[in-house]
Parts: sequence; C-alpha cells; structure tokens
Amino acid sequence: MLRFLGSSQSFCDGVSRRNFLQIGAFGAGLTLADMLRARSLQAAGGARQVSRSHKAAIMIYLPGGPSHMDMYDLKPEAPVEFRGEFKAIDTNVPGVQICEHFPLQAKMFDKLAVVRSVVAVDEHSDSAVLTGYAERVNRIADHPSFGAVMSKLRGESSGPVPPFVSLRGMSRGTEPGYLGVAHRPFTPGGPGNANLKLANGVTAQRLDDRKTLLDTFDDTRREIDATGTMKGMDAYTERAVEMVTAGVVRDALNLEKEDPKVRERYKGVEQFLTARRLVEAGVGCVTLSIGGWDTHGGNFTTLRKQLPQVDRGIANLIADLHARGMQDDVVTVMWGEFGRTPKINAGAGRDHWAPVMSALVAGGGLQMGQAVGASTAKGERPKDRPYSIPQVLSTLYKAVGIDPSMTFPNGAGRPMYILDEREPVRELIS
Repeated sequence: MLRFLGSSQSFCDGVSRRNFLQIGAFGAGLTLADMLRARSLQAAGGARQVSRSHKAAIMIYLPGGPSHMDMYDLKPEAPVEFRGEFKAIDTNVPGVQICEHFPLQAKMFDKLAVVRSVVAVDEHSDSAVLTGYAERVNRIADHPSFGAVMSKLRGESSGPVPPFVSLRGMSRGTEPGYLGVAHRPFTPGGPGNANLKLANGVTAQRLDDRKTLLDTFDDTRREIDATGTMKGMDAYTERAVEMVTAGVVRDALNLEKEDPKVRERYKGVEQFLTARRLVEAGVGCVTLSIGGWDTHGGNFTTLRKQLPQVDRGIANLIADLHARGMQDDVVTVMWGEFGRTPKINAGAGRDHWAPVMSALVAGGGLQMGQAVGASTAKGERPKDRPYSIPQVLSTLYKAVGIDPSMTFPNGAGRPMYILDEREPVRELIS
C-alpha cells in the first residue's frame, strides 16, 4: 500500500504507529475510499453542513510558547528586567505598537489584529489552541481539532482535495478525536509525495480502463484482492482516484510552479507559501509551525533570528491573500500554547507564563487594524477584556461559517458541543 511516512508517535487512541498517509488514507489503515465512505455515512446521520462557498483557515502554531512581551505586547515604560532588549515601533494603526523586528507587519497592521489579553493553559501542547481543550482533558474526552471539524462538515463538497492538511505532521492538537480517523489531516511530509503522481508515467486517459488502473497500483490491487475493500470500484473509489489523478494537491505542494520572484519572497518561510497555495486549491484548514519558542535561556538571541522570519512569512501571506481577493474568505491565526514570564530570568530567558498571551488574527471578514484587550503595565495578566482560548477559536469558527454551538456524538453517543465556551471576541466580529 502506498504511504506518506513520517515520524513514529503515539496518537490519542493509544496506538503507537508511524505518521502516514496511505493513498486515500488519513491514518489507521483506512483507504481513501473507506474515508470517503465513512464521511458520507456520517453526513447522512444528520450533521448540519457548512455553506459550499469556500471558507478556509490557516493556523500557525509557534511551539514552545512565544514571548508576548517581545512580539505584540511590548512594555517600553516597564523596568528593564521586564521590558527586555527590544524596542517598540509604531504601526500604521495609530496607538498600536509592536516589536522592532516586525517592520513589515507594522506597515500593514491595518490588515491585522492582535488580542493581547488571552488567558492560556499551563502545558506544553497544541491541544488547547487547536481544539479548545487542554491535553489533560482530551486524553479522556477526545475533542476534535478545528481542522477535523471542518473536514467532517465539508463532507463530499471538498472535491479532489483533502479538507484538512497539516504541514507539521500529526500531533495531539490535530487529532479528530471522537469524529473518527476519517478526519485526520493529510500530512504531506516525507518521501511519500511521489505517491501523488501516476505510477510509471500512466496518463489520465489510460485510467479510463479499470483493469489498467488496477494493474498500475500493484500494491493497492493486492490489498483489494485480499480484503475486497474497493470491490467493484464504486463511486467512492472513483473519488479516491480523483484525488490522485486530478493533481490539485500535488500541484499546490510543488512550489516550482510558483513565480520565482514569489518564491524568493518566501525563501526560508516556504510553509507560508505552501499554505497559501493549498487554500487557493480548495483546502479548508491548513496548520503549520515555525521555529522553537521555549526560550528559558537566551530569549533575545533566539528571537533576533526567528522574529524576522515570522515577520516575512506573515507579511507575505497576508499581502498575497489580499492581492488575490481572498482576505474575507481566509482567516489566519498565529499563537502558541502560552506566553512567557514578564520578568527576565538569570539566563536572559523567559519561562512559561499561562496568565496571559497574545494571538495574531487576520482576515476572515473580521475587524482588522486593532489591538484587542491589554495586559497590565508589566505584562503579567489581562488588564481588561480577558478572553479564553476557546473564545478565540469560537471567533475563528464563525469566520469560516461554522456554528460553535453545534454538537456531534462522542464515542458513547453523547452529544458534545464543538466548544463549551462559545462567546466570541466581540471586537473582532464585524
């Protein structure tokens, strides 16, 4: 069977396996035909469907916990042991300042917004920011990720593209939980990218002959013969084949098809370009990550290298979405699992700090050009308008046309809300 291979890890079902995508498989040994069949059956169960208009989300995760004090919530008037080494610069939005290492974002902040009063969770996991629930909760409750919810609700409407792609592989936060393995993300890492191509140079015309198709995919044919999974080459198999033969995802992942001048702009931050190309191709949710932000020591040395990369990635991504008229249809969020201690430690670092962090948001028809909320004078906790992580996610769900109060049955058949805290960030809602 053809596979996308990745690193070995343990998923929330407790099974340790390689992180892979089989041709038409989103994990756990399902063929793509099985996945599509499962989605259809789930959709038939009465779940409400989102609008068929293409709304998408790009979720940028900064693993390790980025320092709010050195990015979007600088405190130039605080004592030096709090304010750190970086200077604040003005943006093109009056009264809003950000880090000096974000000059590109400063020039376009009217297209961005930051929530400076997000209350976080004290754990190293992407679970909270991608599902709305802490990992310690999800080990039992198995709440689905944002992308998995989009995958389930898109059903068959996504056409020859996967509705959910993770450019950072599988993690606790990307898991579909009780929605089922059919809604795990497509993870195009590793050598398996070649499997998106037609085997042995077979043309699309030759695929009209089913026998030729089976002869082409020898490994798949053997599994079909052994299990009968795709017996009869039913309509679901035809759609599974379409995802391979249409070449939409393969083309989106191939940055060589992009203008060389554009590739140069994204040099070193290519995942941002890939994310843009994927949502253009029709993918509903793309997750990516950049850098390592667990800066217990050498915080400023690390950030001097990483912040300019983030600045370039965000500025190019958001500018391109606007240039293509996609700014209202694609919502982007960038955050980590928590902030970092306002007071600098003895190793010139900042430690974990859950009481407050910042989240950058762009697009999705939300109100841009503002800083929502504020932290105290030393950046220790929200001063006003505190918001929880689920409230930010609720805002993102609304931006892509999903009602966060809808329910799905969990493994025991009990209806579960997508989010328990559903009040959005009011300042961002148009």
